[in-house]
Amino acid sequence: MLDKKRTEGKRLPYLRNVNVRWGHVDVDDLLEMPFKDGELERYSVAPGDILVCEGGEPGRAAVWRGETDMMFQKALHRVRFRGEIDPSWLVYQLLHDATLGLLQAYFTGTTIDHLTRTSISRYRVRVPPLPEQCRVVSALDSYFTRLDAAEQALKRVQANLKRYRASVLKAAVEGRLVPTEAELARREGREYEPAEALLERILAERRKRWEEAELEKMRARGKEPKDDTWKLQYNEPTGPNVSVPPELPEGWCWATTDQLFHFVTSGSRGWAKYYSEQGAMFLRMGNLDHDTIALDLSEVQRVTPPPGAEGMRTRVMGGDILISITADVGMVGLIPDDLGEAYINQHVALARAVPGAYSRHLAWYLASESGGKQQLGSLERGATKVGLGLIDLRSVLLPLPPRDEQERMVAEIEQRWDEVLRMEESAKRSILRIARLRQSILKWAFEGKLVDQDPDDEPASVLLEHIRAERAAVRPTKRTRKGRK
Repeated sequence: MLDKKRTEGKRLPYLRNVNVRWGHVDVDDLLEMPFKDGELERYSVAPGDILVCEGGEPGRAAVWRGETDMMFQKALHRVRFRGEIDPSWLVYQLLHDATLGLLQAYFTGTTIDHLTRTSISRYRVRVPPLPEQCRVVSALDSYFTRLDAAEQALKRVQANLKRYRASVLKAAVEGRLVPTEAELARREGREYEPAEALLERILAERRKRWEEAELEKMRARGKEPKDDTWKLQYNEPTGPNVSVPPELPEGWCWATTDQLFHFVTSGSRGWAKYYSEQGAMFLRMGNLDHDTIALDLSEVQRVTPPPGAEGMRTRVMGGDILISITADVGMVGLIPDDLGEAYINQHVALARAVPGAYSRHLAWYLASESGGKQQLGSLERGATKVGLGLIDLRSVLLPLPPRDEQERMVAEIEQRWDEVLRMEESAKRSILRIARLRQSILKWAFEGKLVDQDPDDEPASVLLEHIRAERAAVRPTKRTRKGRK
């Protein structure tokens, strides 16, 4: 027990709701606070006590097995059994009932669930003979230890696959994923187009696109240009500004997204009034994800877009690159050619590459943690809300490989991504199977089917009689308001 003279008025470590996990207590993040003399016994927990969460995940429980006494806060309940009841038996029963949804019958609260002290006092505990309790708990410990180890191994696989994804993209960014075009050309004794020549063609096409668009605007207003002076209004894209450029693989050159994009815009605002059950897709941040450029179309909002320029401005085309620009910035998605009619909302930007620039390679570079994603992350701004501006999306610096090398690089990335996806799906299915197996084992345990019953065990009714007798022996004497018994 706590030494009150030594602990009174001192700051003591204590357990919170977050420290109690199912079946174990995590003491890696303990806080301290002073406890008054009258609180030392009330809020102390001794080895063998059961801690039950009141809120958060009501009913989550663990046995305190520390070698010393510990304090706890009001968000937890301390449970001590009278008589011969294995504390782990209650923890496993709470887990069983929580898993099957049976524990909710004891919850209170209208918006947030709570498991109050009163609810715990009326919680019905199944009580088999003590030897059977011990056999069941021992079997559950054994099964769950092995299942926990298997689950942790699968989670390590998932973490390793995530790191593998990052390493693949890093190798691509640095020119180590596939042989360079210069190297292959030497082997095969042929010429190749270096990235500088590719960039020149892209810049020429970019200007051509601008001139065609401007000419169309003038003619729509009924004006025909008399000379070429209007072409002087063209703003040359911002090129690379690298004071000490890192060395690039042979045949590569530096470029900017401003040079490679000819159209960048953000999505439409205030389209909630256009939502509909059918119609075009309205792509949002939830349709983007990290570590991939594939769209997640498991949940899609539909809209009937308004007529006019606003609808046309935010309509996507095959090959467009989408980038999240608020909150969780830097997620990238590539529009497939067969997507159909779709638009974007204000939390997503659309970047359209100049013909000649390979959108798929650009998208993978922007999604790479060591490439565009890192740069976009450093450009986040906003005092209360994280966000990116359209000018930020035009300012990304990238190493540009020759076109043939880009295509081989993308093919290699996506082949490896397919392999990773298969392994990730296998790991997810295995983790789900483990969760279902846990449920089945708990169900068998509390149906009396997990371990053999021993006819020589003392019946549970005798155990309950002992508990009632012990409780009656220590029950405090009631007094009237006048002090009489």
